[in-house]
Formats: sequence, C-alpha cells, structure tokens
Amino acid sequence: MLLDKTNINDFNLWLHLANAEGATVLIDKESGWTSFDVVAKIRNLLNIKKIGHAGTLDPLATGLLILCLGKATKTIEQFQNLKKEYIADVKFGATTRTDDAEAPEENLQDTSFLNKNLIIEKSQLFIGEILQVPPMFSAKKVQGKKLYELARKNKSVDIPPSKVKIFSIEILNFSNPFVKLKISCSKGTYIRSLARDLGREIGCGAFLSSLRRTKIGDFDVEQALKISDIVNFLNSGKL
Repeated sequence: MLLDKTNINDFNLWLHLANAEGATVLIDKESGWTSFDVVAKIRNLLNIKKIGHAGTLDPLATGLLILCLGKATKTIEQFQNLKKEYIADVKFGATTRTDDAEAPEENLQDTSFLNKNLIIEKSQLFIGEILQVPPMFSAKKVQGKKLYELARKNKSVDIPPSKVKIFSIEILNFSNPFVKLKISCSKGTYIRSLARDLGREIGCGAFLSSLRRTKIGDFDVEQALKISDIVNFLNSGKL
C-alpha cells in the first residue's frame, strides 16, 4: 500500500500493512535534510527498523522521495529504475567546488552574451545517452571510497564517467545569469554535473543554485506528504 496526500486518513491501515507485509510512502523532502535524515526520522516516528529510500537527494535539494518500509524494501530497485523529473535553477558566470550553491562562487565570468536561444542550442547536446562525470563532492564510490571523503582530504582522483540518459531539457524561464530548467532523465544522473557541463559548453561556467525533484515515474511530488504531515497525524490522537 502506498501512502500519500490522497489517503492519509487510511494511515492506521497503512501502518499495519507496513509492519505486516511492507508498504511505501511519498515524502516531499525539505532543504537541509539528507535522504538518510528522512529515513531516520520516519524510522524513529513509526518504530519500523527496515526502511530505505529509492534515490538520494542532496541536502540542499527538495522534492520527491519514495520510502519503502518493511518487506517493501525488496522493491526499491524497481522505483530506482524509473524516469526522474527535476526543476533546476542554474546560475551562469561562476563555478563552485561542489557544483552547487553549498560552496562559494569561483571563476567569475561575464554573461552579457548569454541568451535563451544559445542555452537551448547547447542544452540539446546533452539529450540522449551521455557519459557524465559525477561531482567530486558526491557519494559516488571510487576505489572503495566515497568521493566527498576524498574531496574533503584534498585528494585528487580520476573519476570514471557513468552512462546516463537525458530524455528532455526544457527552459521554463531565463533571466540572465539564471535559467530555470525542467529535466527528465534516467537514474544515476547528477543534475549538478549537467549544470557544470552546460556552463563549460557555453563557455562561462555554471553551477546548480537550487533543485527540486518533481516526479519519479508517474509518482508526483504534489501527492507527497511532508514529515510534518505525519507528525501531525501521529499527534492528532487518531492513531
């Protein structure tokens, strides 16, 4: 059973099924939380030890997480393999060590030449199956170590590219030096890397300034619950 906004009143049944045979829930992650923070919070709230998520979101990112509880953790891979949709804000004219807004801006460059048509033209180069180098500050493992652990120790390492697929990139808004993109992609795609590489292709640098995951397959963040929704239900006395 899947729990979301449409059936929150069936929470008791869902919780029973989560304990008995496994269940899933759609969560709208807030900025500042890691995906593990969300799992740990739900585990603590519901006293269910076996919980996993189907696709990591960076701490600064918001949006859809699918949590699998109990025996439903066996189904995580089928959710991970689904197409993802993101709304991304990209800032041109600078780079950062982390490829997002977590680190200070560096390598400032002029963006007066930038226009919507140029961004459309260059973004189309990334459509289809591409080889993408993950960000240095990521949980991707190289030689048995997470990249961010190596980065924090200032250790350089050759990062092998991963094969990912970008299905579409749509410009929702452009206000120099910012562009808002809607991106549909396969699992394993780093939107931070896409922002970085788009900036390189255009020639002025870029980084991801904000990110929201809006869809996983047919599951939409508009149906997702916030952690506070679950807390409020637990405190309502309806349990």
